Amino acid sequence: MSYRRVFLTAIRSSVIAGLVCTSMLAAQPVFADSNEELLKQMKLMQQQINALQAQLKEVQKKASAASETAKAAKADAKAATSEVAAAKGTVSSAPGQVAAAKPESKGGVKITAGGFIEAAAIGRTRTETADIASSWSGIPMPNSSSYHMSEFRGTARQSRLSLLAQGKVDPDTDIAAYFETDFLGAAPTANSNESNSYNLRIRNIYATIDRSDLGLHVLGGQNWSLLTMNKKGIMPRQENVPMTIDAQYVPGFTWTRNPQVRVVEDFYDQKIWAGLSLESPQAIVSTGNTPNTPSAGGSFFPVITTTGGSGFNTSAYSTDLAPDIIAKLAFDPGYGHYEVYGLARFFRDRNHYKNSTIMGGGAGAGAIIPIIEKKLDFQISGLAGTGVGRYGSAQLPDITEKQDGGLATVNSWDLLAGLVAHPDEQWDVYTYAGTERALKRAFGTSSATAFGYGNPFYNNSTCLTEGNSSTSTCAANTSGVNQITAGAWWKFYKGSYGTMQVGLQDSYTTRNIFSGIGGSPNTDDNITMLSFRYYPF
Repeated sequence: MSYRRVFLTAIRSSVIAGLVCTSMLAAQPVFADSNEELLKQMKLMQQQINALQAQLKEVQKKASAASETAKAAKADAKAATSEVAAAKGTVSSAPGQVAAAKPESKGGVKITAGGFIEAAAIGRTRTETADIASSWSGIPMPNSSSYHMSEFRGTARQSRLSLLAQGKVDPDTDIAAYFETDFLGAAPTANSNESNSYNLRIRNIYATIDRSDLGLHVLGGQNWSLLTMNKKGIMPRQENVPMTIDAQYVPGFTWTRNPQVRVVEDFYDQKIWAGLSLESPQAIVSTGNTPNTPSAGGSFFPVITTTGGSGFNTSAYSTDLAPDIIAKLAFDPGYGHYEVYGLARFFRDRNHYKNSTIMGGGAGAGAIIPIIEKKLDFQISGLAGTGVGRYGSAQLPDITEKQDGGLATVNSWDLLAGLVAHPDEQWDVYTYAGTERALKRAFGTSSATAFGYGNPFYNNSTCLTEGNSSTSTCAANTSGVNQITAGAWWKFYKGSYGTMQVGLQDSYTTRNIFSGIGGSPNTDDNITMLSFRYYPF
């Protein structure tokens, strides 16, 4: 008989006994012959009640023991499941996370998934034939049919996937690995200028080790350049990236994403940070006419770039001598974030049958100032130097060519200012104003001997009129790019199932050309973008 049936039987017996007792007491005046008989009957009933109560207690005791046994069995089953999962290397953790560990390990590696799915729409007043990453220095000139045609495109290629693996070796040592990719690779035009666009496209992929007792942080792999401004300290995944929908961000934004080895140390309870990074080089080269023949006779063609070989496409790759060297100091005094940084670069070519090297470099600074704590931030950053065009969103040239084929650096600078507001948990509103400028570096005094960048003897009159491009070349060397952009993100759902948000942005960009024969042509573009994103984690 089950415990439940015994328990119900005991209850029914108690009820019946109570009814019998009540009936006998009610009938006593009629049927009892004496008080002695009544007392015997009451004593007998009391004994029956006591027996039933004892039986009930025994049932309750057995039921309690059965409950404890069931709980223990459930705990054992859960432990067994965990052991099996651990043997396979995975144990369930928080939403969007998996904790992976070897069976003999007391610790483990926490793996966090991230990224988003995006559906975006793009409208441009000038046809760039571009996806969601605009080409600021490639806005078509009036001589092109594309200048007179608008452009509309839909895209989901900025959708992103990321994985972060973190492990704690001991109380002072943390290790991590991060991988982030999107779908904006285009093999025929892939290059290493600012962010690679090879397939499968890597945005970031690196490993880190952090020692809290030493204040030491080491990174190896592909990541945002050390020149990119951070929100706090000098730590990966804390970069202050513009909130734009456009994947080329804003002119004036200083950045690359490229392979590097970085060492950072923090001081005074992480109020001061110092970093040094060696980063993969690549030069943006502007060339003009064919160099002059050497006076000794014979012809030559200086080697400034070479065609891509194994692992690259057929684009031109520069022949740099050494990695770009970048140093940064960052300060977090308790009100805002402040940085100063500098870099050195090494450009090389082979000219007159010998190698030659010239240096470039620059310096810059940035700051994030909270105007209203957690509600409104003002930011400003910039970089100036010679041969630093690669690090700006407009992609102005780093070096150019002299008459004899020798190299010359191009002086340039970029500047970005912005306001970012967070009125409440659902809204992010932003506006940025940015500019990039390149200075003239010209050689030669006639159209036949015109070399360099921005040479006034280039014939740019054909840039002004549609249809003339077939008879002569529009030498549209960009002197500057300016943009103002504004937008907002509305997080209309944020909960246990992730975040859904919609964004709208509009930008106006002008591209200015160096003046020369036939005038000073310019162009512009107005771009509107709409984005819907779902962040599952």
